[in-house]
Amino acid sequence: MTQSASRALIPLGLFLALAALLFYGLQLDPRKVPSPLVGKPAPDFALQSLKDPNQTLTKDILIGQVSLVNVWASWCPSCRQEHGELMRIARQSDVQVIGFNWKDTRAEALQMLQQFGDPYAMTFFDPDNRSGIDWGVYGAPETFVVDREGIIRHKRIGPIDAKVWEEEIRPIVERYQTNPS
Repeated sequence: MTQSASRALIPLGLFLALAALLFYGLQLDPRKVPSPLVGKPAPDFALQSLKDPNQTLTKDILIGQVSLVNVWASWCPSCRQEHGELMRIARQSDVQVIGFNWKDTRAEALQMLQQFGDPYAMTFFDPDNRSGIDWGVYGAPETFVVDREGIIRHKRIGPIDAKVWEEEIRPIVERYQTNPS
């Protein structure tokens, strides 16, 4: 093979390698992006309560019981899609459901809860993404399972439905409710 023919194969080889990487990437599920926070303490925060701006909620609300921390916003269609399931979970299970209202307005968030019901034991309000960055939030909805000691045990990207609750999240919640460590 001549030197010029060898040089001509370099771009072809680079193209094939790039095509293989892109093809592999298309096979991945974006909801299974690993979070660097899983297995680590939940980030510290001090944010206003959605319902009472005079009340400050901190990481302390996550200590002592297993919690689902659900990132949501009134402008998010998928959040509305999962809302009914969160209402059912709050009614039928003993997991603490905490709202994390993200990049929203207080008035629109409160209107959504009034219209569709409020599954949250409490909701902290993060309109400017002050804490969302620390939690690694890049979209809504996202849901974190936090154990009794405040350690993040699981992160779900995307809406929760009955199947996701039963097959993915509920087993993790029950594991940390019965076995704290």
